[in-house]
Amino acid sequence: MSASPHLTPEPLAVVVVGEALIDIVKSPEGDIEYPGGSPANVAYGLGRLDVKAGLLTAIGRDERGAAIASHLEGAGVVLLPGSKSLEKTATATARIAADGSATYTFEIDWALPPVALPYAPRILHTGSIATFLEPGAGVVRGLLEQAQGASMVTYDPNIRPDLLGSHQEALSLFEEMVPLTDVVRMSGSDARWLYPGKDLEDTARHLLALGTGLAVITQGAKGSLMATKHIQLTVPAVPSAVADTIGAGDSYTSALIMGLLLRGSDGMAPTVLERIGTIASMASSITVGRPGANPPTHRELLAGMAR
Repeated sequence: MSASPHLTPEPLAVVVVGEALIDIVKSPEGDIEYPGGSPANVAYGLGRLDVKAGLLTAIGRDERGAAIASHLEGAGVVLLPGSKSLEKTATATARIAADGSATYTFEIDWALPPVALPYAPRILHTGSIATFLEPGAGVVRGLLEQAQGASMVTYDPNIRPDLLGSHQEALSLFEEMVPLTDVVRMSGSDARWLYPGKDLEDTARHLLALGTGLAVITQGAKGSLMATKHIQLTVPAVPSAVADTIGAGDSYTSALIMGLLLRGSDGMAPTVLERIGTIASMASSITVGRPGANPPTHRELLAGMAR
């Protein structure tokens, strides 16, 4: 990967590639706008956890784009060069149901100029719309190919059916991505959409057979399934009163990535996976307890783990 003079004095531990947008949340109390987008949420969550992270994205040079940039910078996230490339920042309109769950409609164009990573971060993360919607999806796949053997690659498909073509087309794109990854994290609902009729354990085994090294499938209050070729275990969820579920999965992913960075020399041993899964579940629990994509700080996460 080519070097670049444009970035921070220290290489970033994590580079996230993917969409950033504005969530327009409609509820009985009125409309509120939040910076969002799954990859941007993951980068923001990493920054809140004191992980040196950068985001390569595509936002507009408009008021909403400025709000996203300010939001990320407030958490210490580096907005990588070339990210302010669109005329108009994308939006996702979320409607909140009585149980706190959210449904979305999108107004988004996803395009990235041909880019090379400036250096190999320890972890490269991507996911969601950015890996399915062309023309940007092809650029993202190219970045994952560059990262092979140099960075750990983590991936969350974060399925948005309204933005995808046929099920077969989406499944094919997803299965082209999996062999380029070291870790796949998905929700149970994503797993059932991609592989209807398969139980989650079989889906995890299928992902491993495709070439990823760790499959993580989160199941809300039922906990999270974590599987390697040698281990399969379920980590219990951390109970929480639910304000809404916006950003809960992304918060889980941020803490999962932090755990992978900090796991030391014990690899994917069962005790390591249990601890990483518990930390990620705690982060998600804190997030669902308050409105919007509002992940915990490192201090809040440590306090939650100490309880």
